[in-house]
Amino acid sequence: MGSTGEARDRQAGGAVRIAIASVGGLAFLAILAVIAIAWYGYREAERDGPLEEDAIVLLKPGSSVAKIADELAGAGAIRQEALFVAAVRVKGAQGSLKAGEYRIPAGASIVDVIDLLVEGKSILHYFTAPEGRTTAQILRDIASDTVLVGDLTEAPLEGELLPETYGYTRGETRDGMVRTLMAAQDNLVESLWSGRALDLPYTTREQAIVLASIVEKETGVPAERPRIAAVFVNRLKRGMRLESDPTVIYGLTGGEPLGRGLRVSELKKETPYNTYVVKGLPPTPIANPGRASIEAALNPADTQDLFFVADGSGGHVFAATLAEHNKNVAKWRRIEGSQ
Repeated sequence: MGSTGEARDRQAGGAVRIAIASVGGLAFLAILAVIAIAWYGYREAERDGPLEEDAIVLLKPGSSVAKIADELAGAGAIRQEALFVAAVRVKGAQGSLKAGEYRIPAGASIVDVIDLLVEGKSILHYFTAPEGRTTAQILRDIASDTVLVGDLTEAPLEGELLPETYGYTRGETRDGMVRTLMAAQDNLVESLWSGRALDLPYTTREQAIVLASIVEKETGVPAERPRIAAVFVNRLKRGMRLESDPTVIYGLTGGEPLGRGLRVSELKKETPYNTYVVKGLPPTPIANPGRASIEAALNPADTQDLFFVADGSGGHVFAATLAEHNKNVAKWRRIEGSQ
């Protein structure tokens, strides 16, 4: 009996060991399978993508990882949506993919695409507001921009926008662009105001912008702006009229091009903006001045100049006395007559 029992025990133990060995073998095979799948997935995620040329993909805010994968697959940027979703999870990037308009490079791998979306390197578009444009003109440009979206409801006043080139991503609203231009001017004036000259004949930021707008319209030569500003500052200090043609034109057309020279009757016509008739600054800016003109209005050149006239080369010649100015005017008329 004893020997029979021991034999049975040995048989049972052998069965257990065989079962354990079998389970261990299956587990080992399962591990190998997981490793093989992971290796394959890694290789596929690193493999060059299917795009033969760059593709543009627009990913809307709030899109799920699955929706992003669907958009990418629809653009031909990835081969397998499930692999993209899995790779995003492995990289822990589920909450880091950013919406936007992306240019997916030709041959970009799934890993490359994920890195691009995490970095948020979406396509930048540009809106340029030229210096010296009126608010109405800039708003027309914003309204006609084909990349900006939404209705234009913001109504800034004349001179409240900062002319410059602004980068933005697709989906930016027209109202948002207007607010960007307004904030840019506020920030610029805020940064420059404390460093302004102490003896200016105006005390508010709004008045400084009025003068800056006149400087902007009087010259397109950046180096001249501080000296142009000095002429008007010196005139204001002496109680002289500014006698600026662009202010007269603004009173006639609201800043739209006149298309011809000013008539004598128009120089005498009384409007709030005719600085040949009215002393002091006009009631509002006559355009949106750029940074250089704002800087010039806050820190004009240190000169005694009271006059300037075109010099025939795109710039101006300056004078501190009327006699000197009259000579410069006569010279300019001779230049005009020879052209």
